[in-house]
Amino acid sequence: MLDNYESFKKDVYALTKIDLNCYKEKQMRRRINTLITKNKLKTYEEYVNLIKTNNEKFEEFINFLTINVSEFYRNTDQWQLLDKEIFPKLVDGKRQIKIWSAACSTGDEPYSLAMALSKHTSLSNLKIIATDIDKQVLAQAKVGLYNTKSVAGVPDEMKKKYLVKVGSSYKVVDEIKKCVEFKEHNLLKDPYPSDCDMIVCRNVVIYFTDEAKDEIYKKFYKSLKKGGYLFIGSTEQIMNYKEMGYLRHSSFFFEK
Repeated sequence: MLDNYESFKKDVYALTKIDLNCYKEKQMRRRINTLITKNKLKTYEEYVNLIKTNNEKFEEFINFLTINVSEFYRNTDQWQLLDKEIFPKLVDGKRQIKIWSAACSTGDEPYSLAMALSKHTSLSNLKIIATDIDKQVLAQAKVGLYNTKSVAGVPDEMKKKYLVKVGSSYKVVDEIKKCVEFKEHNLLKDPYPSDCDMIVCRNVVIYFTDEAKDEIYKKFYKSLKKGGYLFIGSTEQIMNYKEMGYLRHSSFFFEK
């Protein structure tokens, strides 16, 4: 019987340092219950014992907690706005551009950033930190191999220049991969990078409570340089952005 979820949350935190209290309980509990049933178990205690003793099941659990839906140049209109209005201001007079792609999933987004910025500055000027809580997707991101659907939104000029066909898939060239450093990171507990020119975090915080969202956006603000930009997802909004100190440029772009 799936009871004592409070105890389960404590066990998970002790094991992973992931605080399930920061996630919307009904949605997260439903996802976890599905995974427990899939493993033919009946209690949270049995499942905790499983992920403690079976590394494959532990990684499966971490992977299941994260929402990995990603593609290159996702929401094309927003990338067009980046290209025309945000990037020119971002690179103006700067020798190095530091960008943090938070909750980067399989790497589509940070690689897209490097490609898109290559029109505005030398790739040697780019430092992109790409983080995620999920080791499996980070490993996949480092490989840089994607299916046709993932790269469908890449402009033809960028596809020719920075993607190499491997069978029916596409591989990101080393020139782009060198711009991106992948790291494991938990938005709810780990220290944030500092002095960022831009932070991109899209369609992730919608899964957190309002309190956790506010805390994350405040930390993002501290991580940005003055004049830096925060790029959020099309499903998200920052209701109290003025109180935090942001200027809003559109529904998805906020300046410090």
